[in-house]
Amino acid sequence: MAKKVERVEFKTLPPPKVVRVAAYARVSSGKDAMLHSLSAQVSYYSTLIQGHSDWIYCGMYSDEGLTGTKATRGGFLQLMADCRARKIDLVIVKSISRFARNTITLLETVRELKLLGIGVYFEEQNINTLTAAGELMLTILASFAQEESRSTSENMKWRIKKNFEEGKPWYGRMLGYRYDKGVYKVIPEEAVIVKRIFKEYREGKGGVAITNGLNRDGIPSPFENKWCKSTVMKILRQYAYTGNLLLQRYFVNNHLEKRVLINNGEKPMYHVENSHEAIIPIEEFAEVQRLIIMRQEHYRKPGGTRTTYPLSGKIVCANCGKNYRRKTTATGIVWACATYSYEGKDACPSKMIPEDQLIASTMEVLGVSELTEKAVEEKLDCIRAYNDCRIVFCLKDGKEITKTWKVRSRSESWTPEMRQAMREKKQRARA
Repeated sequence: MAKKVERVEFKTLPPPKVVRVAAYARVSSGKDAMLHSLSAQVSYYSTLIQGHSDWIYCGMYSDEGLTGTKATRGGFLQLMADCRARKIDLVIVKSISRFARNTITLLETVRELKLLGIGVYFEEQNINTLTAAGELMLTILASFAQEESRSTSENMKWRIKKNFEEGKPWYGRMLGYRYDKGVYKVIPEEAVIVKRIFKEYREGKGGVAITNGLNRDGIPSPFENKWCKSTVMKILRQYAYTGNLLLQRYFVNNHLEKRVLINNGEKPMYHVENSHEAIIPIEEFAEVQRLIIMRQEHYRKPGGTRTTYPLSGKIVCANCGKNYRRKTTATGIVWACATYSYEGKDACPSKMIPEDQLIASTMEVLGVSELTEKAVEEKLDCIRAYNDCRIVFCLKDGKEITKTWKVRSRSESWTPEMRQAMREKKQRARA
């Protein structure tokens, strides 16, 4: 038999796919124990991902002190933005409840990522959303997670109501007092600060003047940072300093939205007389409340109503978390961070955004020819403003669109009146 030789072509196998992996962690409280847990999660997942030779570590996304029922978490939103930008192939999460406790939010997010070819792996439940059985199991377990959130919320509400019925406040931290077994005990050195604030207000100083004085004298605030006007005014309105309590002035609407609302009769209130030692006599407290109302009436603009704009309450400072407000300056109308406006650049290095550029970008993103409250409410969730001239539009459909704005040059900022004043000043200098 003749020898037969055949040439065999071997196909070159493609190299194994390298998977880009990120992790997400969240704790719903800012307490030390929770923050330690978050730190441990970050360390664990960073080591886990980098320990796989076919995985590329794409970062750790995290949120502190934010409930899983809210979809406006900064770390979560950044994770979704990077997923939409196709920077990630797989997301690892400790458990379903850490990702989201709202079943609808969870499934919508997972399905969106699945359409992008991105999987989510829940370690505790051993579920990979890219598998056939993954979504079915996820739906069942997510419903349990949401019910657990509702049950926890109801239990918490029952405990709070029970405390109120017994005349006990729910919160424990208040300048001037420490909370000891359901009763406020005076802290003398802090009580001195409270008395100073009330005394100066009665003597004619306003909230800003009192704030500046406290900061100038190096007096620590309740949270050991700089004082701000809102903290001072909150202390001036705090009825508990009279030694009495008015409980359940606010309530949470439900376990999903967790919005804190003013109690206008929807829930019962509880008044407790002589519940603890007073720092401010009731007569002085009443006088301060009259002064607050009188000064508000004096400085209120004609018409008696506060003007709101389509973007009011929608722009959030990425540096300090405060809202941007509309402001009229010598060079035109701008939107500025509240912290920057009241406390200066040292407190927040944000920049003022010219209104014309802000409105033009918003109309372009929303696809409208006129900026109305209806268009904003229907399409826009919020706007994050960065101090590098970036504004990120977070839309209701989950998309994020980034725009930039231009800082006005010195020549553009000068009004005709300012130019005329400068010319007159130079003429006087030469005379």
